[in-house]
Amino acid sequence: TCIEAGCSLSTLLKATCSRPCPSFAYSYGEGGLVAGTLNRDNLRVHGSSPYITKDVPRFSFGCVGTTYREPIGIAGFGRGVLSLPSQLGFLQKGFSHCFLAFKYANNQNISSPLFMGDTATSSSDNMQFTPMLKSPMFPNYYYIGLEAITVGNVKSAEVPLNLREFDSQGNGGMLIDSGTTYTHLPEPFYSQLLSMLQPMIAYPRATDVERRTGFDLCYEVPCPNNRFTNDPFPSITFHFMNNVSLVLPQANYFYAMSAPTNSTGVKCLLFQSMDDSSYGPAGVFGNFQQQDVKVVYDLEKERIGFQPMDCAAAAISQGLHKN
Repeated sequence: TCIEAGCSLSTLLKATCSRPCPSFAYSYGEGGLVAGTLNRDNLRVHGSSPYITKDVPRFSFGCVGTTYREPIGIAGFGRGVLSLPSQLGFLQKGFSHCFLAFKYANNQNISSPLFMGDTATSSSDNMQFTPMLKSPMFPNYYYIGLEAITVGNVKSAEVPLNLREFDSQGNGGMLIDSGTTYTHLPEPFYSQLLSMLQPMIAYPRATDVERRTGFDLCYEVPCPNNRFTNDPFPSITFHFMNNVSLVLPQANYFYAMSAPTNSTGVKCLLFQSMDDSSYGPAGVFGNFQQQDVKVVYDLEKERIGFQPMDCAAAAISQGLHKN
């Protein structure tokens, strides 16, 4: 990462580089990297009541100057000492989020609800909790165990054990990640899932879009008046440990690639195969599949909860919407 300082390798080796190396570099699970300068300042956060504030002295944060496969702005919510909940003192409590549907991506007037502390972990009656698994390799990440996937009314072939267990080196488990866009599944399980889906879908394949985007299943769907409808794609349900079943909203797995033309549009399956499931996590439950789902990280009881929810309506009810 010292080369990011803008000096030649020879000057770096001789310690004659006129500019210092970045004061921090941080890597992420999917191979991303951020680098820049580390800073400290007083941070003031507001509680559930506007009159309650908390000052965090010497709050550490990074000013990112260089990124590789990562966005410029990212909030760390892992279990490390520099994460946001850790510095705020909520690492023994937990946090929750409810990601807005992607159609709100360019809407500056509404924000996804995010809570930390007691408010986040006070569960409602419809919340389902699955155990939080601990990886000896990546102790700061959050893992859950996947037991099955149901497509329509058909339960998938047996999910490989490495999606809910770790080997002696700490490889395996299903990472639940707010920073990875799509859900990744290991082979050959991923290909088995595609084989289950294909006979259930009668639309013509959009193979040109598949080649262009890298997605494996894309279909041409009718769009009356050039508007997308809720097409009859088979439902997809994820079954996690402790009898937790999460039915995905259809927009979370078959999504439109562009605006429709000539009363036809293209939707693609937003799952991908795991590049190398033999090292690190065996699979990833990505943020696109978490849209319109309240996700609770109960760190005190070491469990993760799911509850389907209209996150936009929740944001409005919690005052996260500008009139």
